[in-house]
Amino acid sequence: MSASEFEAFKEAQQAIWSAGDYHEVSRPIQPVADLLVERSGATHGQELLDVATGTGNVAVSAAAVGASVTALDLTPALLERARQRALQEDLEITFVEGDAESLPFPDQSFDRVTSCFGVMFAPRQKLAASELVRVSKPGGEVLLSAWTPQGLNGRMFRAIASYMPPPAPGIDPPVMWGDEGHVRSLFAGTGAELSFERHTVSFEHDSPEGWLEHNERLLGPTLMAKAVLEPQGRWEALRAELVNLYTDANQAGDGSFRIESEYLLSLARLPLERSKQAL
Repeated sequence: MSASEFEAFKEAQQAIWSAGDYHEVSRPIQPVADLLVERSGATHGQELLDVATGTGNVAVSAAAVGASVTALDLTPALLERARQRALQEDLEITFVEGDAESLPFPDQSFDRVTSCFGVMFAPRQKLAASELVRVSKPGGEVLLSAWTPQGLNGRMFRAIASYMPPPAPGIDPPVMWGDEGHVRSLFAGTGAELSFERHTVSFEHDSPEGWLEHNERLLGPTLMAKAVLEPQGRWEALRAELVNLYTDANQAGDGSFRIESEYLLSLARLPLERSKQAL
């Protein structure tokens, strides 16, 4: 895949995440951001970088406990919403428009580097992982959350992908960041000590059908899939598949909708001594 093709892919990602209302979509995952901050031990005097910050879930949570926070995202519309949140909550956060595959920071700049369902969407996963390590200080930590392939959101993304044009060679599915073995391969050679936790996020609505309608209006990947597939007469087939997926996973017994979607929390503790090869 050429450099221009990767750039086109990233432009498409910007369009996807600019569509809908990611701030509204991300409300239920705020507890995941809070857990990342808790596990990071972020505190006063620590420099924390949140990569692919979206509308600032981790950045806001980390700044609220006193960390010195820099928040980066590729999508200007999401950064602007994150800035508004910081202003509303009277928090000082540095916002940077930038690419997870080419972080605009010197080596060994941050005590903690986080990403909450964000860096998983970078196309070159090994490159993105190497950048997270590069900007981390010796003895620092990288903390990430990603949907697991077997979890509900992982299956949702897989269902959508099966109707869309296949990704170019060299682009792994984002939910591979939710597989422990794959994450180990991404950090191989860095000297990082890896640990993992599995958790779930709760999503609720009035019905499985209502949850899909919610995603059709607000969730970028679903909204964009509909825009592509509806003119081809293929949207209704995917829509029915997604409704069946949500119906089968529904844990509510009162006619409403409640599901638990699994994610993987990965923590990479970097060695105190860092070789240039590990950067």
